[in-house]
Amino acid sequence: MITNQKIGLQVGPLTVSLSSNLSSLLSDVKWIYDGSVLDQTSDNTNAFYDFHITVDQLGGFRRWWRPQVHFSLDGLNPFRPLPKSQALALFEWGLNWCIANNCHEYLIIHAAVVEKNGRVLMLSAPPGAGKSTLCAGLVCRGWRLLSDELALLRLDSVGSVMPLARPVSLKNRSIDIIQQFSPDARIGPLCTGTTKGTVAHMLSPAESVKRSRESAKLSWIVFPQYARSSKTIISSRSKAQSFLMLARQAFNFHLLGEQGFSLLSDVVSDVQCYDFQYSDLDEAVEMFDGMALETVTEGMSYAV
Repeated sequence: MITNQKIGLQVGPLTVSLSSNLSSLLSDVKWIYDGSVLDQTSDNTNAFYDFHITVDQLGGFRRWWRPQVHFSLDGLNPFRPLPKSQALALFEWGLNWCIANNCHEYLIIHAAVVEKNGRVLMLSAPPGAGKSTLCAGLVCRGWRLLSDELALLRLDSVGSVMPLARPVSLKNRSIDIIQQFSPDARIGPLCTGTTKGTVAHMLSPAESVKRSRESAKLSWIVFPQYARSSKTIISSRSKAQSFLMLARQAFNFHLLGEQGFSLLSDVVSDVQCYDFQYSDLDEAVEMFDGMALETVTEGMSYAV
């Protein structure tokens, strides 16, 4: 009989307990969360965890024929089972779901957040816009990773983002792009055949993990869009348009009510907002590196 094993993770301000009867999954999680795994030599029997997650291989005939895994949070199964080969992707997607549906002490926005020289950049875009590729490229060039998927905006400090230094999720062509862009990037195993295609996870740099309890204040909100063969162009976006887009991208905006509305209004009012189009990752990173070194004039629009 296969017994479950557990590991603990410190993910920014959150602690996660993962239990599984798949030793391969636990090994993969330990590897891509290098630096975030809690000490397993101490007695953590009574340790507090924000989330108790189980990802198990199903028993019975499913153990042998098209083996599947299921995800549960405190016994609740919010997703249908997936193929065993997608266990790591299921854990990552499930953890996103846990945070987005439970961490209402923050305004949670679907966005990547990075920081350099004390200047913080939020990248918010729907799937397929090139957000994670751009985020990974910036991180590979020395930007601190605060988040790839979920921006946690503190309710008690306008514009302050609490880090979630987790692995960066890359999909399909983005995996090859980042491997070519930064051969030293550490990328975990491929999960193929998912609903999003092939998925892999780039490890968060050790310095980002080390500073994962250190919040930072936003300087810019950028809405990126990859467009094949396009020039690298950044242009000002109105505050009203930015507010509406971020409200749509927020997971719990409706739950926070007036508090969420006021916070998002203040955040958008305090920072510069831009649309950004790119096709060349080197040019894109070079442009944001320049922004981190100097003040960008309000209302500017230029192409590289």
